[in-house]
Amino acid sequence: MPHPVRWIGRLIARTEKALYPGQASPARMRFSGFSLWIVVMAVVLLGAKAFLDLSNSVGPLFGDLAAIWLAYSTLATRCLHDESRQVAEALRAGDLDLARSRLSFIVSRETSQLDQEAILRALVETVSENLSDGIVAPLFYLAIGGPIGAILYKTVNTMDSMIGYKNERYRFFGSFAARADDAVNWVPARISGWLMVGACACMGMDWRAAARTMMRDAPKMKSPNAGYPEAAAAGGLGVRLGGANCYFGTIVEKPFLGEPIGPITIQTYERMVRLMYLSSGLAFVMALFLMAVLRTA
Repeated sequence: MPHPVRWIGRLIARTEKALYPGQASPARMRFSGFSLWIVVMAVVLLGAKAFLDLSNSVGPLFGDLAAIWLAYSTLATRCLHDESRQVAEALRAGDLDLARSRLSFIVSRETSQLDQEAILRALVETVSENLSDGIVAPLFYLAIGGPIGAILYKTVNTMDSMIGYKNERYRFFGSFAARADDAVNWVPARISGWLMVGACACMGMDWRAAARTMMRDAPKMKSPNAGYPEAAAAGGLGVRLGGANCYFGTIVEKPFLGEPIGPITIQTYERMVRLMYLSSGLAFVMALFLMAVLRTA
């Protein structure tokens, strides 16, 4: 069945084609990008509401199934594991070129020159960072806003992933989408970091180092949110993340997160996946608790 987030991606692409002003002033670029954001959010809101209303009009069972499907489509736990696992399998087979190619589908950095350790570092970073974007944040907004709240969050997040870059095309046009994504992820990112600390404790890992590293290193990141789950993972796994990466032909020096206590290996990635699943379970419990609190309030 077509995935709602893919529909949202097509909507964004078509709206961008209609509204992108070409050669224009930064102010006009920003206004056009803001207009795109408003149009896409309005269409998704009206579309999701119409879909749920129509399903409910057929019968309560259809309404419930539609709500479940819409909510399920916003969560990416299995997808995150499957996509990252394909990269790890290529590394296990000794096919570095295939690993680089597969990695390019899930990270925005250039991958063509990465060695095995750099590929593994990228895997750990993207799995830990996307714990917030793909799992915790959708559950958080599902708990407080139902399926429509969750799909609206995914819309904000998808716009950021498509146009929220600081390159020549999107520096001004995508600035509002990037800032909106920072705003909606502010609380979930910090929750994600602490859930990661809790998962480290459950797995018998050094949760104190995870908490200490998160509090020390997360604020170093230019992104106000990405550093929290990444730094917690680095501390718990006993590895160092961050450093130099190439984006759109430009070398970007990111701050280091954690200490290089041990090398980043396939086993490190596998522990990261276990941390992701356990953190996802804790996030589900958190969402149930939050829903119960809101219902009694």
